[in-house]
Amino acid sequence: MSHTLHRLGTPDNLREDFVVFAMSAKGINEKGSAPKLRRFLEMALAYNPVNYGDMKTGNKFTHSLEEILEGIQDVSIVHAVFTDEEPVARLLTDLAREDLGVSVVVSGLFDRVGECARRAGLRQHTVEYSLGIWGRTDLLPDTDILQVTTMCGHGMVSARLVRRLVSEIKRGRATPEEAAQTLAHQCVCGVFNPVRAARLLALMAEEGTSGAPPAPGQTTA
Repeated sequence: MSHTLHRLGTPDNLREDFVVFAMSAKGINEKGSAPKLRRFLEMALAYNPVNYGDMKTGNKFTHSLEEILEGIQDVSIVHAVFTDEEPVARLLTDLAREDLGVSVVVSGLFDRVGECARRAGLRQHTVEYSLGIWGRTDLLPDTDILQVTTMCGHGMVSARLVRRLVSEIKRGRATPEEAAQTLAHQCVCGVFNPVRAARLLALMAEEGTSGAPPAPGQTTA
């Protein structure tokens, strides 16, 4: 499974959220794959991703590009985040031509990802579906908050921090963009989408959403 599989949202706001990442297969083509993963990131950077990173080093908000590129290892997973499908389709076209020999995964709305693959002349090997959240959903934050926190697949973006930053925006102490960058720092891999986050945070602040936990017995999903 992918840690970018469970990004919660609406069809409208998920249309501006694509994650493209590359990895080698442990025990199969892992050895000597670092240069290929580095090349993947260099190719992705040509299309100006809003975030990028390597799980072994960090993201664009915590480390310099030079540090990230130099830190790529055979066991790295390298990510790039885009807000539009056009650069994704063009990147996939480039990757098909380059044929690096590593696995490439794209997370996004199924129809849009499929269209990007079609434009690149690629056939999708596998399609993974999220089955949603099961269990005590009454203990979860509300949906507005989850749309932000689920952009970090390792759960490093705190719901409490999101609530505090929404409050800071309401009081004029931070802009939505500044608040989004604060959250992006927490997601080490670099899969957090700060542009989408800024829009979601601004909407919460405008609508007066508290982001408070649901009352006992109230489900949110």
